[in-house]
Amino acid sequence: MSQYYKIDRNPNWNYGGGNFRLSRSKIALFLDCPRCFYIDNKLGTARPPGFPFNLNSAVDALLKKEFDVHRVAQSVHPLLKAYGLDAKPFEDPRMDEWRDSLRRGITHQHLETGFRVSGGVDDVWVNDKVELIIVDYKATSKDEKIEALDQEWHDGYKRQMEVYQWLFRKNGFTVQDVGYFVYANANKDREAFDARLEFELTLIPYKGDDSWIEDTLLKIHACLESEEIPSAAAECDY
Repeated sequence: MSQYYKIDRNPNWNYGGGNFRLSRSKIALFLDCPRCFYIDNKLGTARPPGFPFNLNSAVDALLKKEFDVHRVAQSVHPLLKAYGLDAKPFEDPRMDEWRDSLRRGITHQHLETGFRVSGGVDDVWVNDKVELIIVDYKATSKDEKIEALDQEWHDGYKRQMEVYQWLFRKNGFTVQDVGYFVYANANKDREAFDARLEFELTLIPYKGDDSWIEDTLLKIHACLESEEIPSAAAECDY
C-alpha cells in the first residue's frame, strides 16, 4: 500500500477530533462531492490521492525563492514591472507560516460553526494603498499563451483564491478584490531539451467574490452533523 494513502486515519483528525481543521482543499472537496467529503472528514477514509506533480512543485518552490529575494530587498519583481503593477512582495514574519498548509497556514476560528478554517497561500503582495494582494502560482505546458482563466475547470482555481482572500480579511487585513495568478508555461518549441526547460511567465488578474463562503460553511457544518451519508455528486468518479 502507498505510504501516501492510509485507510485508518487517527480519529483525532476527523470531525469532532481535537486536530480537525477545515482546510481550503476540504472546502473544495465538499463542493466537488458531499459524499466523498463526508466519508473523508466524518468517517476517516479519504479519497485515493492523485499522482504528485513534482515538476509543478519544483516551479512553485523556485518562484517562492525568487519572489522572496525581492521581499527581503523590498524591491519590485520584473514581472510586476512588465505588467505595470504597482505592488511588491509583502514582508511579514508569518509568511512561511501562511504558506505551510500542512502545519498551519493562515487560519480563522469560525464562531458560527466552530470550524478552524485554514489554507496555505503561495504568495502575498502589497500595493501602495497597503492593501494585500493574494497570489497563486500555477505551472503548465500548453502551446498557446495563458492569458485568461476561462475554462470550467478553472472555477476551482477561482474559489481557491477567494478562500485565501476571505481568510486574510478575517485576520484583520485589508485585501484587494483583484488577486493574481502567476502562470509558468513551459516552452515546447525549443530545438532540443538540453537538460533544461524554459518558461514564459504570465500574470492573470482575477476579481474575487468571497460572498459564497459563509453559506457554504453552514452547509458543511450541517453535513458533518448529520448521521446520514449524503448523495454523491452526479459526475463524481469515486
